[in-house]
Amino acid sequence: MNIREKHENIEKNILSDYATLSAKTKGRVFVEEKCSVRTDFQRDRDRIIHSEAFKALKGKTQVFIASDKDNYVTRLTHTLQVAQIARSIAVALDLNETLTEAIALGHDVGHPPFGHAAERVLDELCPSGFDHAIQGLRVVEKLEKNGKGLNLTHEVKDGIVNHSLSKNPSTLEGKVVRLADKIAYLSHDIDDSINVGILKIEEIPADIVEYLGEKPSERINKFVTDIINTSEGKNDILMSEECEKYFYALRKYMYKEVYPRVNHNDEKVMNIIRHLYEYYKGNANSKFKEYEDEDRAICDHIASMTDKEAMVEFKNVYLVDLIL
Repeated sequence: MNIREKHENIEKNILSDYATLSAKTKGRVFVEEKCSVRTDFQRDRDRIIHSEAFKALKGKTQVFIASDKDNYVTRLTHTLQVAQIARSIAVALDLNETLTEAIALGHDVGHPPFGHAAERVLDELCPSGFDHAIQGLRVVEKLEKNGKGLNLTHEVKDGIVNHSLSKNPSTLEGKVVRLADKIAYLSHDIDDSINVGILKIEEIPADIVEYLGEKPSERINKFVTDIINTSEGKNDILMSEECEKYFYALRKYMYKEVYPRVNHNDEKVMNIIRHLYEYYKGNANSKFKEYEDEDRAICDHIASMTDKEAMVEFKNVYLVDLIL
């Protein structure tokens, strides 16, 4: 028995009947020889961490575009927070921690620079539309490793493409990440909004604060503990009725009252994305002309950029022409 087989046996003996076992994976599109040391989900986690798309997350906006401060949550720090929250839930419920971690680390690799503002404009410009979850699947299947993809397992890819609130992942580990994502961003977006001065804790409805707490650790602990207690022994990942009520109340408040205050730079960054797209599309010498689907290739390129790369490219394309 090698090390991988030993860990697969440990999973079989200690994990919940509802957990996804590494040895029972639905596999990869391209069959590979098994690793003697790592389970399939461990290999997926490692491939995601070492991917170009994952490394780029450190330079991509979560909500606040970095200016004179470096302590805003980025797409990378958000991803790490999601992984921590999701792993805590998975361990408590005896689910597959490694699968959970792999999905969490990969769930946002399809995000473009500048957060959801760029996603909206790419969705308008690209004839086939743009969705960061679907783009994440495209990244791991087709774009990484010079078009070879990462050849991840079915379960990890399912968790990545179905992490949005409106979707339904096929594994409990994917469902854990789906909720952990929302818990993470609701909590850290409150903190960043307070730090930047556009929100005071006193402005949040008092009943929400009373139930969830004022501190980020209190909010996260409330959600995580409730999910664990409500989901234990069940073949689903759930919140109690009361906790779910406050979860959606906080989410509604943030989208109605806070995010509109944050998005004052949306039009600027959308113009950057729009101008880059139009430049690539209209340039007869563009490298994207050689692709069968030029629009999708342009979207892939822009979505892969960090905020800084997009701004530098915009300056190179337009400001140089103005100077000349």
